[in-house]
Amino acid sequence: MRVTVTGASGLIGRRLSARLEQAGHIVHALGRRPKAGIGSEFSVWDPDKSIPPMAAIEGADAVIHLAGEPVAQRWSADVKRRIRSSRVDGTRHLVEAIRQAVRKPSVLVSASAVGYYGDRGAETLEEPSGPGNGFLPEVCVEWEREALTARSLGVRVALTRIGLVLAAEGGALEKMLPAFKMGVGGRMGSGEQYMSWIHVDDLVSLLVWAVEDRAARGPYNATAPNPVNNADFTVALARALRRPAILPVPAFAAKLLFGEMAEILFHSQRAIPRAALQQGFVFRHPEVFGALSAVLT
Repeated sequence: MRVTVTGASGLIGRRLSARLEQAGHIVHALGRRPKAGIGSEFSVWDPDKSIPPMAAIEGADAVIHLAGEPVAQRWSADVKRRIRSSRVDGTRHLVEAIRQAVRKPSVLVSASAVGYYGDRGAETLEEPSGPGNGFLPEVCVEWEREALTARSLGVRVALTRIGLVLAAEGGALEKMLPAFKMGVGGRMGSGEQYMSWIHVDDLVSLLVWAVEDRAARGPYNATAPNPVNNADFTVALARALRRPAILPVPAFAAKLLFGEMAEILFHSQRAIPRAALQQGFVFRHPEVFGALSAVLT
C-alpha cells in the first residue's frame, strides 16, 4: 500500500511512518522541511500556502493528515492565526489536491483533537457529543468540516480526535518530566479537570486501523478508555517515576507562564473512545499508570 503522511516529522508522524514501513508499505512523507530517515519518499509542503505536491497524492492508496502548528506554546494573535491556518487552510489545500488527482486515495484519516469538546467538567463525551465553545473548539469544527468535504469525492473519511499523547520523546509529557523528575511536579489547580490521554503506540495503531478497516468513518475519540482527572494523573506519573508530587501549580502561575494558552491546561474533557471500541479496536494500554510505566521504562 502507498500511504501519504502529512506532518511526518512530528512526534506521531515519525512513529507512524516507521510502523507503516516496517509493515512493508511505501510512505510518502510531507513536512515543512526535509528530515532524513522519514518515509520512503519525502516532499516539502507548507500547509498554509498551497496544495501539496501532486506526486504525494496522485496514486496514493491512503492519506493520513497530521500536519498542524503546535498548540502547546504561548499564544499571540499570530500564533493563533498559524494554529487555525495550518489546520483549516491546510486541510482545505489537501482536499483540493485530492480533487485534482486522477487516481484518488480511497481513504483520508484526518487528525482532530479532544479540544473539539471544550471545557465540559465531568460530562462523559462520546463521538456524538456536540462541540464546546471557544477558540480550539471552533478550530476543530472548521478543521473537521474541511476534511469531510473529501467525502463528496468518493473518499472515505475518518476523523481522530486526539487526546494527550503519552510519549517520552515529545509532546506535553516531555515538558512535564523535568519538574516531576526533580520532585517538584504537582497537580494543576484543583486537579479535578479530566484528562483524556492515549499511549503513542495505541494512537499509531488506531491510525493504521482507521486506514485498514473499511467500516471506519466519521469521528473517533483517539483516547484511552479510562480518562482520569489531573490529580490522579499526577499521582500516577509521580509513582511511575518514583518521585513525590506535592507542589500544585496555581492557575495564576500557569497564566504568567503561558498566557491565554494556559486556559486549556485547566479545561476538562472526559472523552470515551466508544466508536472504536464498538468496532473492535483493542487498546494495549488502557490504564494510565501502566501506560506511563511503559513510556518511561
